[in-house]
Amino acid sequence: MIDKKKDWNENEAILHSLQDDILVTNTDGIILKVSEATEAIYNMKSKEMVGRSVYDLEKEGVFTPILTPMVIKEKKKITFVQTTMDGKKLLVTGIPVFNPENQLVRIVSYSHDVTELLNMKKYLKDMEGEMERVKSELEMLRNLHFYKDGMIATCDEMKKVLHLALQVAEIDVNVLLLGESGVGKSHIAKFIHNKSPRKGGPFIEVNCGAIPETLFEAEFFGYESGSFTGANVKGKVGLAELAEGGTLFLDEIGELSLANQVKILKFIQEKQFYRVGGTKLRTADFRMIAATNRNLEEAVEEGTFRKDLFFRLNVVPITIPPLRKRTTDIIPLIDYFLKYFSEKYNRQRSLDEGVIHLLLTQEWRGNVRELINLIERLVVTSSKHLIEMENLPDRYRKSSYDVSSVDDGNRSLSDILEGVEKQVLIQARKRYKTTTQMAKALGISQPSIVRKIKKYKIE
Repeated sequence: MIDKKKDWNENEAILHSLQDDILVTNTDGIILKVSEATEAIYNMKSKEMVGRSVYDLEKEGVFTPILTPMVIKEKKKITFVQTTMDGKKLLVTGIPVFNPENQLVRIVSYSHDVTELLNMKKYLKDMEGEMERVKSELEMLRNLHFYKDGMIATCDEMKKVLHLALQVAEIDVNVLLLGESGVGKSHIAKFIHNKSPRKGGPFIEVNCGAIPETLFEAEFFGYESGSFTGANVKGKVGLAELAEGGTLFLDEIGELSLANQVKILKFIQEKQFYRVGGTKLRTADFRMIAATNRNLEEAVEEGTFRKDLFFRLNVVPITIPPLRKRTTDIIPLIDYFLKYFSEKYNRQRSLDEGVIHLLLTQEWRGNVRELINLIERLVVTSSKHLIEMENLPDRYRKSSYDVSSVDDGNRSLSDILEGVEKQVLIQARKRYKTTTQMAKALGISQPSIVRKIKKYKIE
């Protein structure tokens, strides 16, 4: 009869009771002890592993790489990822065991299956890459969306303007567009109208600065037959009435006289009016957008603009930045309108690199309108496919950066263009904090910016 108590080994019992896999080798790599949990990890019976060499098991593909030689070499705790025959990933830790003479006699290793964790990490990394790709595509689609509507926005400030315009387009709230002359206030107004529920209705633009003060009321509200000398015998429908169901855009509203401001205020508040010479009260259903290049708050302080009208208009103010503050949009604008006018006039044109660089240095006091007019003029007046420096009007060649300063009459075109390029880079260096921002503004790569800064020794 077998004495089970005699065969029982406390150390072995403890070893096999552990849930983790434990493997003990000597300094020759021979496996001396293995916990039963190891079987599931390496898909091999623990009894079959005892007495085997880890070097042989690695050759057979049971696991790789092996821990023993690393611990022997370093004589300290080592942790790394090991791969098993069936593709599992194990986080393996090896611990050296020393005898009283401080000699290495055993290597004890244990591991944790981290396959799922590593797969999850890879999945998350892949997802991050996918999210970046989706974000990039969404941004591209947004930009294409704006391009389709004739709106160019690559700089963050202009993108914010368009996103705000999209938000307010959905609601019949009064919008006040602010910005210098030529920044595109009327384009933004049309953009809002075209994205609003009223897009099927009319878009009526009223230039408040172009209508004489004495005729404004008759033009805006209309008049009945025989209202005044010279009036149309049939009367006339006013601009306000024409905006029924659509958008009424009051451009240059800061130019209105105080007397006409009172009439506009009452009209906006009540959405009712009488034609000049009429007795019939008429109602109007419209969406109001106003625009001005004046500082209306200062005008209110000066007493030239009514405070109550200002607050009635200024529900959602949108300030459109001048072109000189959205330099990253200049090249896309040039490309867009060069293509547009080339197709319109059936004259294929392209711009010389020196011309592009020079246009980037302009102050553009007339903003986008000035740029559009210049591109149209160049397409129409140039006789060759390539538009060169000589095709530019004198005032652009003698810009604030003074191209003539790099031309002493004895330099080649290549040297002159390099001089212009250097001046452009110097100005960009002053304006932007980083080479990345410079690259974005000038429409070239960041490494190119760094290379050119070194070439011209710009501090």
